[in-house]
Amino acid sequence: MKKTTLTAILLSTALCMALTGCASEIQPVNTSSDSSAVQTNASEAETSQTEGTRSTETTETTDMLRGGGGFAPNGDFGNMAGFGDAASSASNAISSDTVITVTKGSSALDTSDIFSDRDSTQTADLSDAKTITVSDGNTIEITEEGVYIITGTAQNCTIKVDAGKSDKVQLVLDGVNITNENFPAIYVVSADKCFITTTDSTNNLSVTSSFNSDGDTNTDAVIFSKDDIVFNGVGTLNITCANDNGISCKDGIKFTGGTYSIISAKDSIEAKDFIAVSGGSFTVNSKKDAMHCEDDEDGSVGWIYISGGEFDITASDDGIQATTILQIDGGTFDIEAAEGLEGTYVQINGGNISISASDDGINASYKTTAISIPAVEFNGGETTIVMAQGDTDAVDANGNIYVNDGTITITGVSSFDYDGTGELNGGTVTVNGQKLTSLPNQMMGGGGTGGWGGDAAFGGQNDQNGQNGFGGMNDRNGFGRGGQGGFGGRGGFGTRM
Repeated sequence: MKKTTLTAILLSTALCMALTGCASEIQPVNTSSDSSAVQTNASEAETSQTEGTRSTETTETTDMLRGGGGFAPNGDFGNMAGFGDAASSASNAISSDTVITVTKGSSALDTSDIFSDRDSTQTADLSDAKTITVSDGNTIEITEEGVYIITGTAQNCTIKVDAGKSDKVQLVLDGVNITNENFPAIYVVSADKCFITTTDSTNNLSVTSSFNSDGDTNTDAVIFSKDDIVFNGVGTLNITCANDNGISCKDGIKFTGGTYSIISAKDSIEAKDFIAVSGGSFTVNSKKDAMHCEDDEDGSVGWIYISGGEFDITASDDGIQATTILQIDGGTFDIEAAEGLEGTYVQINGGNISISASDDGINASYKTTAISIPAVEFNGGETTIVMAQGDTDAVDANGNIYVNDGTITITGVSSFDYDGTGELNGGTVTVNGQKLTSLPNQMMGGGGTGGWGGDAAFGGQNDQNGQNGFGGMNDRNGFGRGGQGGFGGRGGFGTRM
């Protein structure tokens, strides 16, 4: 059916309802048959990784939260997310056959074996190490397990690791400086794991132009790895990428120590499977995401775990984004970004987090089908969020928000926005200087409780929302884009941000 025809029918239907009062008799459509819904089922649960695996034990069966459907009681037309693009975050989620279940109040990730003893050892055993001095225009190939001390200054030089799948390679950066035009400074093609360890020195790696591919491999970062990499040490590593990513890994990345300064035109740190941080000092300036973890072909991975470290992040898009779970147990964070923290399930158990954001401070949205309902959960720590003016939310969930403990301080127009349940079970929540005893639901961004009929004819509630009104009292609500009335945003045809 053409959009213009559909719109005309809807307008006529709505006018009929407004004039006859029949709207109140129409019940929501059952959405249980929604093909995008995921149910947790113990017989389907499976463990997908040995390091940092998610809990897949079923605690309850839940359907994906998609809203009431139909002419919802509060005046929404269609699903809670609206008739148009507002529901797209669920339909665009990365598919997964694995079901991940998070038990509220418990660690979302199994963190018991994420970091090995060698991962956390900040100085390398140099007793059998080989020393390599970089030189201009040279590709240094490392093909077997061992410890290699890298030193010197060079242009257009690449340290290429192409070892066996069971080999562990450790690169010890000892005052090395590499500036390349179009290829990674460090390129890990194959290894069981590659350690990049800094001595008490300053090391500089940069790529100044667009990357050349390596056959079918799009090498798009100053440090590019196809296998797991671990960063540790006691020195400083400065990474600069003029046109692309700082660090890119097709498996997992760990940081346990060291000092890092990363400036990048795209993601500063990106991985497919996971990013795990237990320590280190990070100053990141990204024109995209500071940390990004995603495998667009596997929705069961893409988790981020942080238990320590100091982070000074400036990002044009997201500060830290995970596909599945983003869990913070500790660390100090100063994040300035469009969105500070993002994932399908965001769990904050500790740490001191300060976020200045222009879109959402913390956002839980449908990024994978592996988790049935997005959620933001606070179990500890101190979180401070300062929001820009406009259609912004400090804590936004396309599912549930749980505050079980911790201290949350918010400055902004919209504090909490959730499509499911909002629970204040403990902790201290202060919004604009006022201590809360329950979580408000701002529902900002259009549509919502006005929509088609709602509480004031075609318009929103009490004439306060829905600019460009078609109806409502004094014509201020209705089909307009703004606030809680009309076609716009959450309850109508428009896009929910």
